[in-house]
Amino acid sequence: MILDLERFLSRERPKWEALEQALRPFENDRFYRPSYDESLRLFDLYQHCAADLARLQEASQSQLSAFLEPLIARAYAQIHSVRKRSRARPFEWLTQTLPIVFRRHIRAFVLACALMLLGCAVGITLFELDGDAKAVLMPFPHLLNDPNERVKQEEKDRGKHITGHQIAFSASLIAHNSSVAFFSMASGMTFGLGTILMLFANGVNLGAVCLDYAHAGQTRFLVGWLLPHGAFEIPALLLASQAGLLLAGALIGARSRLPRAQRLRAISGDVFSLSAGAAAMLIWAGLIEAFISQYHEPVLPYSAKIAFGIAELILLAWFFSTAGRKREKLRD
Repeated sequence: MILDLERFLSRERPKWEALEQALRPFENDRFYRPSYDESLRLFDLYQHCAADLARLQEASQSQLSAFLEPLIARAYAQIHSVRKRSRARPFEWLTQTLPIVFRRHIRAFVLACALMLLGCAVGITLFELDGDAKAVLMPFPHLLNDPNERVKQEEKDRGKHITGHQIAFSASLIAHNSSVAFFSMASGMTFGLGTILMLFANGVNLGAVCLDYAHAGQTRFLVGWLLPHGAFEIPALLLASQAGLLLAGALIGARSRLPRAQRLRAISGDVFSLSAGAAAMLIWAGLIEAFISQYHEPVLPYSAKIAFGIAELILLAWFFSTAGRKREKLRD
């Protein structure tokens, strides 16, 4: 029996509205796959609203019962339905799912950026304090040479060292970069420590290389060399590291009452999307490095390579910030 109808409505109506809002993603997208938390919340709201309906019917509140009955029926249908699994749709995943997942976990990406920038600052500082540390700070043997000598040799060579072997060279780059990126992602299983160290170490290497070429007055060459492929390669590493940090967060489970296995299951799809997105970006970066980055003046003007890299960065930022927005609005 309801003794105070107004008080009952003021207390319970927000839960009816919450149930209606929770049903929208299911009804707007037949392929929507809820997380464990979303499913649990929907079931809790359904049980609570069903109990309210029983009380209203007992109190002969036919008008309110008529409002609540269809809502309960919709929730019942969703809870007891078997939702069809969507077929593989690569284009939809690339243009909608990937950017949505990226924005959902943007804080992990920002943290990954901060760790790499911290590594860059440390690499620049160490190289500035001790030029003899170059052998330790440089990631590849060919970077140990004097930048001016390397630039002179590269411009004289005109890309002949890879001409006719671009596909093989590109494949080796993709394999190497993918191993680094996926190691960073998988290192999330170390509660994030491995991912953090990987980001920091790569930042140290990048900072030292940049300072070495800047000191030699070869900044234009450096930007023209790194930017065309780096515009995708570095964000891909950050994306894979974002997945690693997400994995670490699920393992740590701060402010979550769910068991660890359920936390990992809940984020497994997002980790896969971010990792697959990083892989796709690294394929593009490998092709660009083999066919564009390795060719310098007079074959390819540095200004053209730099403009190409800036255009890539702008398009990438636009894609991750805007793609999939309509689908997000449907779920809100």
